[in-house]
Amino acid sequence: MAIYFDEPSRTFNEYLLVPGYTSSKHVPENVSLKTPLTKYRRGQEDPAISLGIPMVSAVMQAVSDDKMAIALATEGGLSFIYGSQTIEDQAAMVARVKDYKAGFVTSDANLSPDMTLADVVALRDRLGHSTMPVTADGGPHGKLVGIVTERDYRLSRMSLDEKVSDFMTPREKLIVAPSDTTLKGANDIIWEHKLNSLPLVDDQDNLMYLVFRKDYSSHKSNPNEMLDVHKRYMVGAGINTRDYAERVPALIEAGADVLCIDSSEGYSDWQKFTLAWIRENYGDAVKVGAGNVVDAEGFRFLAEAGADFIKIGIGGGSICITREQKGIGRGQATATIEVAKARDEYFEETGVYIPLCSDGGIVYDHHITLALAMGSDFVMLGRYFARFDESPTNRVNVNGSYMKEYWGEGSARARNWQRYDLGGDKKGMTFEEGVDSYVPYAGSLKDNVAVTLAKVKSTMCNCGAITIPELQQKAKLTVVSSTSIVEGGAHDVLLKDKSGYSSTSN
Repeated sequence: MAIYFDEPSRTFNEYLLVPGYTSSKHVPENVSLKTPLTKYRRGQEDPAISLGIPMVSAVMQAVSDDKMAIALATEGGLSFIYGSQTIEDQAAMVARVKDYKAGFVTSDANLSPDMTLADVVALRDRLGHSTMPVTADGGPHGKLVGIVTERDYRLSRMSLDEKVSDFMTPREKLIVAPSDTTLKGANDIIWEHKLNSLPLVDDQDNLMYLVFRKDYSSHKSNPNEMLDVHKRYMVGAGINTRDYAERVPALIEAGADVLCIDSSEGYSDWQKFTLAWIRENYGDAVKVGAGNVVDAEGFRFLAEAGADFIKIGIGGGSICITREQKGIGRGQATATIEVAKARDEYFEETGVYIPLCSDGGIVYDHHITLALAMGSDFVMLGRYFARFDESPTNRVNVNGSYMKEYWGEGSARARNWQRYDLGGDKKGMTFEEGVDSYVPYAGSLKDNVAVTLAKVKSTMCNCGAITIPELQQKAKLTVVSSTSIVEGGAHDVLLKDKSGYSSTSN
């Protein structure tokens, strides 16, 4: 006989947090949102990787590329660059994130003396860089002969045919430093001479790196930045259960800090085989998450298989139609509560704490706080991040409103059949499990994340908590009726135009 669950499967929108005691210390400025990304043992001070904020971006073509990864790492979160592309292209995206801010940057916008102003403008427009070294051969490590910045030319007064050698700042007027200069030493030189950038050269005067003033200033204004031991942005990458033997080595070589098996359903031998191969070849050095699961059995399976974190959720994403197509899944709140209970029992039994990621079902900002209170350590978001400038999709005008394109990995557009692979020799998609859609354009990631986290911190204070573990310990949750859901929003009034402070859905 089939197993029947007594309780209905519930979503985040069916719960509210009941306020707790708020003392004078419970103010947003005191709240820490630091949270573990990878597993650790009881008594261990810090896991291998912790997040500055409890937000990661989904393993999706429409969400997570290198631009998104840089923007989110700046705020303290982490992106998992999508794996439904060639191994070479995905590894290149990872490498671009790692190279973007290493303190010592290998220049990707280089000029030769015989290039023209038109070449400068084209390179600036394509890459967005205003500082361009000039080397004898036009390469990133050629002999340094000068540099071009926006101060060296004026388009309104110069011909586009003018040679770079005629308007660049020549080598003899540049302040440079030896290639073995420390980052602190380079920053001291930058500040002493009021520079925007400092070229570092070897003993043959070949350009090796650039150090930028803006990187130092950026770090000071973004204290939650996700940086590795070399001061480079941290980045994750999605993998599948088919080509992991080729994909994983390439991603590790490119610098990926953590991997995630991207699958619609994780309680399977295919994930177990993938995790076993990684452990056999890399031991515990490579960090990899697995999922998705929606119950205690699924959690235990992946925990024992060696996952560093486990994702919760099947069918709850805004572009996911798995429940419609296949009739499988579970309400995200119910799934989170059960899996979190299983995680806590596993921790008591083994002394190993495995972080949980709630993936899907986040409609409003407050759902993030509910997911955390129910036991998630962080949340994975797709639609939320797809709305921003930094997502890789096009911004389009639909009926007079700006929108961003957004499609699921199970859609015909993505053609990511590996995510829904059930083994065997069959390859390709038989039917769709995702849709192609639009989401309202919302502007910059930084501004929106700041508002979202302000709400999370405020709610935590209302619950008498200033850390995520404290929230999970003190939270009081109540199921709400359909009538009280209506009561919770504006009702029985005629609304004026919404202000900039109105609540926004994710």
